[in-house]
Amino acid sequence: MSFTLSAPDLSDSAFAARFHDVADVAAHTDGYRPFNEQAMLDVRSGRRAPQLLIEGEDAVGAAILGGGEIDLVVHPRYRGRGHAGNALRRLFAAEGGMSAELTAWAHGDHPAARALALRFGFSATRTLLQLERPLGDADATATPVLAAGVEISSFADADGPEWVRLNALIFQAHPEQGALTEADLADRQAEPWFDAGDLLLARDTTGRIVGYNWLKVEPGLHTGEIYVLGVHPDSAGAGLGRALMLAGLARLRERGCDSVELYVEGESTGPVQLYRSLGFTDRTADVQYHRGPR
Repeated sequence: MSFTLSAPDLSDSAFAARFHDVADVAAHTDGYRPFNEQAMLDVRSGRRAPQLLIEGEDAVGAAILGGGEIDLVVHPRYRGRGHAGNALRRLFAAEGGMSAELTAWAHGDHPAARALALRFGFSATRTLLQLERPLGDADATATPVLAAGVEISSFADADGPEWVRLNALIFQAHPEQGALTEADLADRQAEPWFDAGDLLLARDTTGRIVGYNWLKVEPGLHTGEIYVLGVHPDSAGAGLGRALMLAGLARLRERGCDSVELYVEGESTGPVQLYRSLGFTDRTADVQYHRGPR
C-alpha cells in the first residue's frame, strides 16, 4: 500500500479544500466535528500543522500535528482498511518516534478510536462531556437572581486584561482554558462568531469582574454555545454561576437560537450538577488520551 503524508498549509486553497472536505464528511457521518476549535486556532496561528493522508490520489484522512498532540480522522469511505494505524505510525515518527510523549483526542469516544488508542499504548486521562438542551420563550424572560450590588453587562475591549487574569485564576488547573493569553483572546475576537454582547460580565459594587458567561453563536446556525462560564473563587457558592447561566440562555434566545450546547470536564462535579439542574442532557463525550515516553 502506497501511503504518504502531505503537509502544506490552509493558505493553499486546493489543500484546504481537500482537508475541509474530509473533516466535513466525517462530521456529517459521525455527528460531531473531528477537530475542536483549539486545534483549528492552532493551525491558523501556525502553532500546529494540518496534514492530509494520501493513498494514491485519494485523501483518505486528515490530521493536525504539533506540540506533542495528534488529532486524526479517517474519511468514512476509507475506514476499516488500516489507514488509522498506518497514519499513527507515520505521525509518531514526525513527533519524535514511537518513544515520544503524546496526547490525542477521540471526539465522540468512538469505539474504533478507543481500540486504536489502547493498541498504541495510550491511556484515557480526561473526559469532556458535551451537553445540550432546547431553548424556549420562557428562557428569554428568566430573571437571574443577583447578590446586592452585582450587575451583568457586556464586554468592552478595555476589559481584556482583567478578564484574562480572572480566567487564569478560575481555570489555573485547566491545561487549555487557564493558559489563555491576551493574544489568544484577540484571536477569538477576530473570529467571525465573536460578538462583544455575547460575553456577559458580572461586576461587583467596585466594578471588579467577579464572573462571566461567554456565549458563542456561529453565523447562520440556530444552536448557541455556552463557550465558557467562570466565577471568581471569592464569589463561588452564592448562586452567581446560575444567574450568569440564566442571563446567557436569555441572550441566546433573543439572538434567535432554539437550542444550546456546552462542554464541561466530566470530573467537574459542581458545574455538571448546575447544568443538569438547568435541563441539560448528555449528547456525546470526547476523551483525551495520553501516551508517556517509552
